[in-house]
Amino acid sequence: MMNLNNRYDFVLLFDVKDGNPNGDPDAGNLPRLDAESGHGLVTDVSLKRKIRNFVSLIKEQDERVPEAGEKRFEIYVREKAILNHQNNRAYSALGFASTPEDAATDNPEKKKPGKEKRKGSAEEVEKARAWMCQNFFDVRAFGAVMSTGVNCGQVRGPVQLTFARSVEPIVSLEHSITRMAVATEAEAEKQQGDNRTMGRKHTVPYGIYMAHGFVSSFLAKQTGFGEDDFELLLQSLEQMFEHDRSAARGEMSTRGLYIFKHDSELGNAHAHSLFDRIQVKRKSGVDVPRSFSDFDVLVNEKDMPSGVQLIKRVG
Repeated sequence: MMNLNNRYDFVLLFDVKDGNPNGDPDAGNLPRLDAESGHGLVTDVSLKRKIRNFVSLIKEQDERVPEAGEKRFEIYVREKAILNHQNNRAYSALGFASTPEDAATDNPEKKKPGKEKRKGSAEEVEKARAWMCQNFFDVRAFGAVMSTGVNCGQVRGPVQLTFARSVEPIVSLEHSITRMAVATEAEAEKQQGDNRTMGRKHTVPYGIYMAHGFVSSFLAKQTGFGEDDFELLLQSLEQMFEHDRSAARGEMSTRGLYIFKHDSELGNAHAHSLFDRIQVKRKSGVDVPRSFSDFDVLVNEKDMPSGVQLIKRVG
């Protein structure tokens, strides 16, 4: 595994057509938006979930037979996971003892129910932290707080993502939908055999979103995030929507991935000045955009700062 010796900043463009890219559970699952400007939002958590799902899809993840899998690419924050169980694996693998009160007895029945704390010494926590980084892709990429209960410390991840924001204000539509069936006999009796269920569905007719990302080589060295991990991250950003289809999300696609590679670890230019080089403009004469072809993506490659290389992965 090669160390990551460069700073990277990147711009991710993706669009949605007739779908809900990121529903807000506090607002009846309406598409997230900036209430003042009307621009659509997709949280960094949502984007990371798609990256995690893609990595778990293409990398073997069989916990029962670890030797059959690629342990460096396990996913820590899995859907329906119990994180303390994941943390406990580090202590078990490293042969560390339980908490003093639990270690004092070998009788499991004398242990307090639900007691699952392993504070560990400073040395044990540091070794457990390193084990977690080695085994879990998302820990060494995004970081994690693993100090609740079974203490594996905290990790500050080298890869950070912003919220994605739509280029233009979005319109949120609400649709009534009908399911020609009911879930229970009681519902069927109530409807006297009509057996219909009414529901609601929220969509964005069309929106193109932009997110910014940052990769620190200094933090990458602390977590073991290497060149192979970075390549996997880029592959995930390129293809994650292709394997995340659902009726709720409509059509979502990565439309642009632009990486600014710095020659140095500190960086050769400010990230905001590099991001300003990627602009998305609606084409003249288009009043109501409904497809990616209604926009122009303008990439300014002139007079690039010394020591900065623009790499176009998509777009």
